[in-house]
Amino acid sequence: MAAGRALAALLAALLAMLLAASAQLIPREASFTISLHKVDNTTVTIKLKPGLQANCRIRMKYVIMSELKIKPGDNVTFTFTCGTPEKYFITEIQKNIDCVSGPCPFGDVHLYPPGLPRLNRTYIWDVKASTKAGLELKFSTSWLRQIEPGETCPDAVSYNINSSIDNATVNIGTFCRNGSVSRVKLLGGVVMSLHLPWHLPLTTSGFNIASRASIKRLCIIESVLKRESSITLMSPNYPLGFPEDELMTWQFVIPPNLRASVFFHNYSLSNCERKEERVEYYIPGSPSNPEVFKLSDSQPANIAGTFNMSLQGCDQDAQNPGILRLLFQVVVQHPQIDENVTHLVDLSKEKNVTVTIHLEGWPNRTPLMSEPICLICKDPRTCDRAVTLTSGAVYRISFLCKDLSQLRITAEKGIGCMDIRWCQKKIYSLSVPKAITRLPIRLHKFNWKLLATDMINVEITSPSLKLQQHVPEQRCNTSYSYSIVSATPETELNIGVFCPGGSIEKIQMRNNITISLKTFGKGFINESIPQDLKMSFVPHIKDECIFTVSPNPKAKVYLQTPNSPYALPPYVSISWFIVVPPKQTAHLRFSKDRMGIACETGRAFVNIKEETAGAEEIVRREDELLPQPRNMLHSFWVNVSNCRPVDKTQLTLQFWVTLADKQLDLGIILAVVAGAGVLTVIGLTVCCVKKKKKKTQNPMVGVYNDNVNTQMPGRKGSFRKGRQNNESHVYAVIDDAVVYGHLLKESNGSVSPEVDVYRPFDGPIGSMPPSPPPFSFRKDIKRSSNPEEEPLPLMDIDQDNYTFAHQKSGQSEDNGDANKKDKEDTGTPLLENKERDGLVE
Repeated sequence: MAAGRALAALLAALLAMLLAASAQLIPREASFTISLHKVDNTTVTIKLKPGLQANCRIRMKYVIMSELKIKPGDNVTFTFTCGTPEKYFITEIQKNIDCVSGPCPFGDVHLYPPGLPRLNRTYIWDVKASTKAGLELKFSTSWLRQIEPGETCPDAVSYNINSSIDNATVNIGTFCRNGSVSRVKLLGGVVMSLHLPWHLPLTTSGFNIASRASIKRLCIIESVLKRESSITLMSPNYPLGFPEDELMTWQFVIPPNLRASVFFHNYSLSNCERKEERVEYYIPGSPSNPEVFKLSDSQPANIAGTFNMSLQGCDQDAQNPGILRLLFQVVVQHPQIDENVTHLVDLSKEKNVTVTIHLEGWPNRTPLMSEPICLICKDPRTCDRAVTLTSGAVYRISFLCKDLSQLRITAEKGIGCMDIRWCQKKIYSLSVPKAITRLPIRLHKFNWKLLATDMINVEITSPSLKLQQHVPEQRCNTSYSYSIVSATPETELNIGVFCPGGSIEKIQMRNNITISLKTFGKGFINESIPQDLKMSFVPHIKDECIFTVSPNPKAKVYLQTPNSPYALPPYVSISWFIVVPPKQTAHLRFSKDRMGIACETGRAFVNIKEETAGAEEIVRREDELLPQPRNMLHSFWVNVSNCRPVDKTQLTLQFWVTLADKQLDLGIILAVVAGAGVLTVIGLTVCCVKKKKKKTQNPMVGVYNDNVNTQMPGRKGSFRKGRQNNESHVYAVIDDAVVYGHLLKESNGSVSPEVDVYRPFDGPIGSMPPSPPPFSFRKDIKRSSNPEEEPLPLMDIDQDNYTFAHQKSGQSEDNGDANKKDKEDTGTPLLENKERDGLVE
């Protein structure tokens, strides 16, 4: 028994030691004591964060709870069942101040009570006041910056101000520390909230409450801007509606050496039954105070010194009230060095032109409100980040901007034609007006909108500079380029990007056209003078687009189908006319072997044809190989016509052209030399035969001589009279069958060929006979049927040309008499029988 008791005592001692050790290892729960004085009228509530499970509880003596409410006059001690209560609980401290039935505790507002647990805390001061008086919240330690709903403060410290009038609460706004809002004046009561994070040991509220006379409006927010800065402010209840028929004011305290500008970024209007929603400005020194603006107007800019801005609501429609709300920005900056320098923009002589001066990236990119402001001013008080000027007026603009390189110019000009009779002969110059190029602002883009009816097309030319198509193998490196787009309500065809200094002289296009000049870098201002793009309206063309190209002899010209890198639209036809100089030849080559498409409906073709009589047309379908590289001796056409391709196939073709001087082939040169040698031999032979005949042969009378010489060498006495006074043109011998051959036409009802038919000559007879047609067109000469008998050689004969003539009346000499008379005159016989048989049947 004694041993058993000793063992039990030992076990008890060990257990006590273990319990003591465990008590040292487990920390004791921290306890908090909160004592509230009844006169403070303050209530403290500790509760779980919304949406969290009760994994941690509050223990007060033997009671476990998830929420503890401590009322005025209570003294409470409690602990938490977990070591990290800040993860689960928040604290609300609300102090009610009655300024209607008793005196108000004006002055600095303290954070009461002390000794609260380290939880996220919200202090609420609910001040009741008469609408006949006003309350002022003055922020001393750090001024405030208004934030949009849903936005958080960097240090998690935020203020929320609400106005309370006749049980109606208006949210004036939520603010962070470190801003420009120094005071908020309110009509009637106010509910002020301060949100503090659990880890921030803040001991002061940072504001005080003062009483003021009635302000006769919802509230007044004062903002002090001592240096260059930008602030954003919102109307009460934003983004919900501003109270109906209310008035509020913002006061901006600005040193006189700074300039302020106001910009409305987001606003909406309610449906008014009476009055009108408006913004009023009171600017010291202004001759028209207050200056009234609509919310849709451009607001005042470049304001020197302090000014007030007020928002006035209206009586809203009860059935459809709408929402009046406003978010705006105030930018304060130093005066610019050249703020008094104005730039003249004379658009009085322009038609259908708009010019917009804006920040780079506009309108897709909206600059951050924290970015340095850059303003364009039409007059000293009308400034904005973007200003639009229209034709027919003269403007004097200035800039409030430290760096003008942030600004850009975008302009547009419209040209239309509804009747070709009034437009066809007009030539329009597509050049940037000097009023724009003279500004110290870089031109970003100039658009020409060319509008016409369906049967009127557009032609653009570049007579001196010509155009170069921008392709990967031939990139534009100029300071500007032209982007050309042809558009209909259904489709849009990107003709391509072009720059000056190429080989394209002319482009003809259908549909409405947009030509956009886009600049790259600052060099355009210096290069703007030599722009020579011209435009005219022309009658309808069958192709979608026609290019006229005069290749540069010293360069390779790349040409590509439009809409690259996308496909040529279905059923679109494009043509190129390549001009080849007479003494040069063009080399044509396609960049690939096939078109690379398969047609669902229709056929795709490539056509090539030289501009010369009898030229062969080269045609290739989409399922055939493209033409091989070839040399073109004349100007030629290249046409590409598309079908409707099957899915995932695209028609995109590229080809290039080079020029070279025509080179004579060595074979041709040898053939010419050989031909010249043969002709020389023939000439010598003819001369020898000629001299031999002169000695043995009498002149042939009655033979049609194709030599136009009317004087026989060495026979000066034969034709002393003029041609009209002698009978040298009359045949001495005419066969009867020849004379009456025309009577044979009616034989068997058929017409005989007019071979050797006698024709009277009714024309005037000059001193020189007419030249005969070339031998190639003479159908009346027949070759001898005897193969052994060689034809009469074609050589010059020193005889006269003769014409057929009617036999004079009374002249009855037969052939023999005529031969006798001729022998007396010439002393030479007539044609030998052999020669006559060879020429006349």
